[in-house]
Amino acid sequence: MKQLSLDIQPSKQAMYLRISRAIRKAIKANHLQPDEQLPSARVLAEQLSVNRHTIMAAYQELIAEGWLESRQRKGYFVMSSLPVETSITTPSTQQAKNRFDWRLIRGAAKMPERASIGSEYNFSGGCPDIALFGFKSFGGYLSDTMNRPDIKALNYGNNGGFAPFIEQVEIYLRRVRSLTGKKIIAVNGSQEALFLLSQVLLQPGDKVAVEKLGYIPAWETFRNSGAELVGINQDASGIDPSHLEAMAKKHQLRLIYLTPLHQYPTTVTLPVSRRLQIYKIAAKYNIPIIEDDYDHEFHYRCQPLAPMAADDPSGLVIYLSTFSKIMFPGIRMGFIAADEALANALVRHRTLTNHKPNVVIQDAIARWMADGAFERQLRKLTRSYEKRRDHMVSLLIDLQNRGVELEYNVPDGGMAMWIKVTGDAALLAKQALARGVFIQSENEFHLDINDSENRYIRLGFAGMDEVRIGEGLSLIFGSSNI
Repeated sequence: MKQLSLDIQPSKQAMYLRISRAIRKAIKANHLQPDEQLPSARVLAEQLSVNRHTIMAAYQELIAEGWLESRQRKGYFVMSSLPVETSITTPSTQQAKNRFDWRLIRGAAKMPERASIGSEYNFSGGCPDIALFGFKSFGGYLSDTMNRPDIKALNYGNNGGFAPFIEQVEIYLRRVRSLTGKKIIAVNGSQEALFLLSQVLLQPGDKVAVEKLGYIPAWETFRNSGAELVGINQDASGIDPSHLEAMAKKHQLRLIYLTPLHQYPTTVTLPVSRRLQIYKIAAKYNIPIIEDDYDHEFHYRCQPLAPMAADDPSGLVIYLSTFSKIMFPGIRMGFIAADEALANALVRHRTLTNHKPNVVIQDAIARWMADGAFERQLRKLTRSYEKRRDHMVSLLIDLQNRGVELEYNVPDGGMAMWIKVTGDAALLAKQALARGVFIQSENEFHLDINDSENRYIRLGFAGMDEVRIGEGLSLIFGSSNI
């Protein structure tokens, strides 16, 4: 950096001495660190509006005192070994003195750690294979957005989303998910959607019904708003409507959170009959439903069931989805489809923290979708992920033939498998991590950890190719005690 902030105090001393004192003070305060280069005499003279010789004199003063050194053809540097170490305020000593005691009202959420990021083999169930994304193709639409921008849309206003993007999402939902009659809001991923909904719909003490095995980031968002979670029993067909109604009678439920297409983490698809039962309960007790459809696109054996929001005469279903699985998580683009009255309230509340969603990205995605490249990318991913699922199943069958006891159902879609093992699944996950393989075990998904028998693991098949899936599975089961 060529700029340097100095606190030069008024004094009767010569200017070079005042400058040298200000630099010495900056070093003591750790604003300038050992071995760090200072601006050249000419640059600092221009910054301070003084003669270059004044800066040279200040630097020579500090060199004589042992604070600076001159390195030939390189410039002036702070000494690596400073003359009076005890006089220097380092970050640690600064923290020890007069440390402020923060009153934290929020921020204690127990969000799961991203241990998968540093693992050589990542079986995280929600990770797409980012290498399969057509960056060059999408880059063309992004470049077109910058070359031919919608100038008016880039200014403040219209906080619900960029109109062409909203239009493309509406077309997609109507044609592919049979969903109409909702107002669409662009959001910065599903987590922002959950946060907005919890802020607008919940207050401290409210009860939220959730699947007993489920998605912790959603739970922590509801808890952050002061809500209490009510776990609903699950079986082989998904959430139990009779237990949901019993809890609705016992508690005044304010919200139901579901992942009905590919239940997170078990991958079970909630049957139509149960969806109807749950909807009737919600309508009877006046409880809105959040339907988190996080990977609807990836269904292989048959057409996926239409979302619950597609048959919503009361307008009580709030539908969430995201582009993170089709593109990559860093794109941070998703949407809410909700009743207009709720959608308007969400947009107004979002203005408190964000005056505008990312128009440039929305514009590029809208062009990408309108041109058909979005659907081509989707078909490519669906073919790849189906092959990877089938390859993982063949490897699991081979493991069973070699005596490894495993139980599982082959999911019709999604990005992961839910597999029962013999022994402690949490221990298996720990052993795998030591070998550079990330997997998740049952205990990581329970609302009540005491309910966990630690018999299941969740294996994602989308994020790695067939070779790496095989290598990873051999490391998980090759030398384990399973």
